[in-house]
Amino acid sequence: MHKANTALKNAGCCKSDIYCSTVCIFSCVLILIVFVQIRSVQVLPVDYEIEYICRGNRVIVGPKVRKCLPNGTWTDLSQRSRCLLLCPRMWTSLENGRVSSWPLGPPVEGTTLHYSCLPGFILMGRNSTQCNKMGKWDTPKPVCHCESLRKKKLYIGALFPMSGGWPGGQACLPAAQMALDLVNNRTDILPDYELELIYYDSMCDPGEATKLLYDLLYTEPIKIVLMPGCSSVSTLVAEAARMWNLIVLSYGSSSPALSNRQRFPTFFRTHPSATLHNPTRVQLFQKWKWTKIATIQQTTEVFTSTLDDLEERVKEAGIEISVRQSFLTDPAVAVKNLKRQDARIIVGLFYETEARKVFCEVYKEKLYGKKYVWFLIGWYADNWFKIKDPSINCTVEQMTEAVEGHVTTEIVMLNPETVRGASNLTSQEFLAQLMSKLGGKNPEETGGFQEAPLAYDAVWALALALNKTVGPLKAKGHRLEDFNYNNRDITAEIYRALNTSSFEGVSGHVVFDAQGSRMAWTLIEQLQGGSYKKIGYYDSTKGNLSWYGNDKWIGSGPPADQTVVIEEFRYLSQKLFVSVSVFAGLGILLGIVCLTFNIYNSNVRYIQNSQPYLNNMTAVGCMMALAAVFPLGIDGLHVHRRQFPVVCQLRLVYLWLHKSLPYKIRKRGFVRIFFLHHLSLCCCSDHHPPVSQQHLEPWKLYATVGVLLGIDILSLMIWQIVDPLHITVEKFTREAPKGDLDVLIQPLLEHCSSEKMNTWLGVVYGYKGLLLLLGIFLAYETKSISTEKINDHRAVGMAIYNVAVLCMITAPVTMILSSQQDASFAFASLAIVFSVYITLVVLFVPKMRRLITRGEWQSDAQETMKTGSSTNNNDEEKSRQLERENKELQKIIQEVSWLLPHFHLGPTPPHENYCETG
Repeated sequence: MHKANTALKNAGCCKSDIYCSTVCIFSCVLILIVFVQIRSVQVLPVDYEIEYICRGNRVIVGPKVRKCLPNGTWTDLSQRSRCLLLCPRMWTSLENGRVSSWPLGPPVEGTTLHYSCLPGFILMGRNSTQCNKMGKWDTPKPVCHCESLRKKKLYIGALFPMSGGWPGGQACLPAAQMALDLVNNRTDILPDYELELIYYDSMCDPGEATKLLYDLLYTEPIKIVLMPGCSSVSTLVAEAARMWNLIVLSYGSSSPALSNRQRFPTFFRTHPSATLHNPTRVQLFQKWKWTKIATIQQTTEVFTSTLDDLEERVKEAGIEISVRQSFLTDPAVAVKNLKRQDARIIVGLFYETEARKVFCEVYKEKLYGKKYVWFLIGWYADNWFKIKDPSINCTVEQMTEAVEGHVTTEIVMLNPETVRGASNLTSQEFLAQLMSKLGGKNPEETGGFQEAPLAYDAVWALALALNKTVGPLKAKGHRLEDFNYNNRDITAEIYRALNTSSFEGVSGHVVFDAQGSRMAWTLIEQLQGGSYKKIGYYDSTKGNLSWYGNDKWIGSGPPADQTVVIEEFRYLSQKLFVSVSVFAGLGILLGIVCLTFNIYNSNVRYIQNSQPYLNNMTAVGCMMALAAVFPLGIDGLHVHRRQFPVVCQLRLVYLWLHKSLPYKIRKRGFVRIFFLHHLSLCCCSDHHPPVSQQHLEPWKLYATVGVLLGIDILSLMIWQIVDPLHITVEKFTREAPKGDLDVLIQPLLEHCSSEKMNTWLGVVYGYKGLLLLLGIFLAYETKSISTEKINDHRAVGMAIYNVAVLCMITAPVTMILSSQQDASFAFASLAIVFSVYITLVVLFVPKMRRLITRGEWQSDAQETMKTGSSTNNNDEEKSRQLERENKELQKIIQEVSWLLPHFHLGPTPPHENYCETG
């Protein structure tokens, strides 16, 4: 402590003046305070010296001693004194070479060393290094090898992310060094060359990588290949590398954008593209018969590109992406939209931290369970959903419940088979050596441990490719050591060699596609009971799916890709149909009995007076109306859909006959009552005989009925030509069946309809309604007229009233009940049955009863042949007698008619006619 002693000595030799003595005494006290570590000093003596001492292994950089000057300042104020860590001095010397240091002085933080070799020697390694804040040199120490004895070195510039978003270099760098050691020791691979790795920590940051790429390219030695990791860094390096004619071989980049050969013409990667998951996903969609999926992605370039590729692939496979959601940081809204749009099969593309956010929202929205399947990326940590995350408010139990059963697809990065590849190592032997090189670190805590086999195989792919180029380059007069950034021939040869690479590595079979991406197997896993289980592999190179068959589902099997809607047609109740058919059948039998009775007794005078031919038409019309019940009740339960138009045509006949076929009854009655009304008007004049003497011509009745029937047929033909009937299906509100079934029932009902159905129905109802009203009016007007030639007009009138009432009720009600097949059929068919039964009973039963009770079975011819016999009908006998007397009186009147103008028997109203009474 020479300086300290000098300070003490100076402190003891004070001058005699009071000021100096005071200063000296104060200085001595101050020195003592400094030695007891009291540093608060305000005044120091002139020529006082201070020495700086650093703690630990730090050294002083700058002045070590400063002296107090008379002007009140210290010496060397322009120079700063600092305590800095000292880097190892062995880097400051180089065997067979020279080392220059800047700045001069000890090798401390900030010192840069420059290396050069003596003539005849070649520098192996970087030609410069720098001491960092940790007291370490940032590159390995180079060596100078004798040029005539050593192998020629080929340098690989590498960027390993040791930190940052993906610290993959922690395991990938040792794996690459393992591969380099094995390659350099092989005599059959590049025997005249030695590969050396010059690497930096890119921190997975494109900005940092830009600076490091500049150092790699603009510092010696020349690098023959670049090896970046991390997609964002690889994108930067691969885009710039073509300007230097450099091949880029990545070990840890999955972005689909890197498959663009136009943008990255010299890029290869042993890490498969993220799009390699998509063929596997499509294969699984087809295996489980899903045709509709949904997606949710984090809005980053890698996931957007992956999703675009997936959309193209599913479209080719006939699969629809029905819902596509994305989010930046908060997935809550996107998850709600998935729930709202009934997404079932969901592909999730996001990083692990966002995956926890997504599934916390999934738990809240209940978007999990037996109705849903989630597809995730397989490179998450196995316990990713159990890691406590302050950004979510879900418990571990809730997260475990939400993620149960999801399926992951993961690139196979370690060969599952026990085979020895190009490195003569099996995948398990490689893992054992890697664990030894990592010094026993926990693999789950070591970044890039899963990708380490890809880095190992990347070095082997490069070594084998360079070895393959030696012969072709020699034939062209080139050597690998002649490579420079302007030599395109060597670059093209390396490109061809890598493009045709094919070997067995520890990560599996290594082969590149046309875009330079690795083609590999995909592992398919499913989370079962909180742990991942392997359920299959997919080989994208051959399109083979190896399935274990141990997939497990919460429900009875894979869920449906959407809510299954089962279309269920509503059919007519068969009990109702059979019951009505029985009544209709009995009515047809009754009609046959009535028709047979009428035909058999057509010569009977009483039957003849009721127009038997029109009654026969009525009976046939009634039977046809009853027959219309059967096509009305036929639906899709009885006939195939192709035959249903025939049923529609039959129903059209029903429409015209029932909404108007009981009008057949009305037509027959209408015609008879119309002529009866006409006769009643005529017989009340002076020039017409009484109604009982009028003769009703049958052909007029038939002609009128024929005209009305012709109008019906013509209208029917026009309808079918202009607007034919076709099948329409009415849909009802979907119904949920009983039980916990993921289905909905869609009730359907078939109808026969046409484009302008309402218009045609309006024409039918208007035309038939007018005839019906006219028939009612005429029936009412002739209710009191009695004639022997039409003796059942009152019964016909009753039939018309019956038909009118039923039609007025049935028509609107059946239109209202058209969507209720049972009620509509029951109402319409029973209206037909009742109207027919009433008509048959009213028209035919009284005739049967009369003929049976009175025995009037003789015809007119039989009656005239029986002379002297008494009639069984006194009323008719009296009527015939009155007719004879009337004829005699008419003869007498005609004989004395010449006398009538000469007699005035009394005043006679000038414009009145009197009807004759019987």
